Amino acid sequence: MRAMRAEGFSGYKDLKLVDIPKPALSDGRVLVRITAAGVTPLDHTILSGGYPRAKAPLVLGGEGAGVVEEGGGTAFPVGSRVMFTGPCGVSENGTYSEWLAVRKENLCLVPDNIDDVSAAGIPVAYLTAQMTLSLAGFAKGKTALSPAIGGSVGNAVTQLARAEGAKHAISTTTNHAKAEHARSLGFDEVIDLSVEKLSDGVRRITEGYGADIVIDAIGGEILSEALGTLAIGGSLTTLGYSAGRKATIDVTDLIWKRASMRSFSLFSQTVEVWSAAWSLIIPLLQSGAVKPIVAKTFPLSEAADALRYLVEGRPFGRVVITI
Repeated sequence: MRAMRAEGFSGYKDLKLVDIPKPALSDGRVLVRITAAGVTPLDHTILSGGYPRAKAPLVLGGEGAGVVEEGGGTAFPVGSRVMFTGPCGVSENGTYSEWLAVRKENLCLVPDNIDDVSAAGIPVAYLTAQMTLSLAGFAKGKTALSPAIGGSVGNAVTQLARAEGAKHAISTTTNHAKAEHARSLGFDEVIDLSVEKLSDGVRRITEGYGADIVIDAIGGEILSEALGTLAIGGSLTTLGYSAGRKATIDVTDLIWKRASMRSFSLFSQTVEVWSAAWSLIIPLLQSGAVKPIVAKTFPLSEAADALRYLVEGRPFGRVVITI
């Protein structure tokens, strides 16, 4: 089968189109014919040598969608459309390939109204968004802030919070064109950081109250700025670092507001937490209350270009590889 494999971890040039054996089915696995693969910042981190646990050669791709060919039983019959994420593309071969033997517990049926390309970009972002909101104690009437409306997690948090009854579902962008694009899509609480400070924007939108919950997938200085927007008793969850691995915080933003700060890792969560998150996400996808946004697709042979576009082009929406 065809696969885009990292022969080393020193950049785009190490991603090669290769012919490797089709995976064999084993206990607890379901053979899936991959139709689309989501492209994530972690793929780039691995390809750039920034993830020591990954070992080359490795087929990249941590999430995807496809069709069950064998081993799904009654839960995932042959021909079922599924989406998934898991350790694939990190500790084992991933979704930049034509077939994959996926752990059964990582699979979720794709709603009929969601196409495969959109489905491929759902698992990581929406599971992360729902789990972090739930762990932070989100409830109807609360205010949530998740920077970077064009990014996968920022967009997913904003959509889910809004669909689940947030008083305010706030996000940001540093690009004026993206701010206009976001508003055209109905995201009317996006702070344009090219013309307004984050703290000023949150103060304006919430009339001085602040954010009950911040979900930050960006890191860097945006984390310290977002921390300062918390309401009394608020919480900030940090889970990404595309804007930088280091940040300087003002501890009084925590102390005076009796606030809290935590980290999050998707793959450290239990099967029960995953199931609970899917049970909330799927009905919202089916109803159209949340709608995945795809910026651009690339064929498998252009996986390196897809990664470059994600990291350097900073698109509004997901980048997806079609198989």
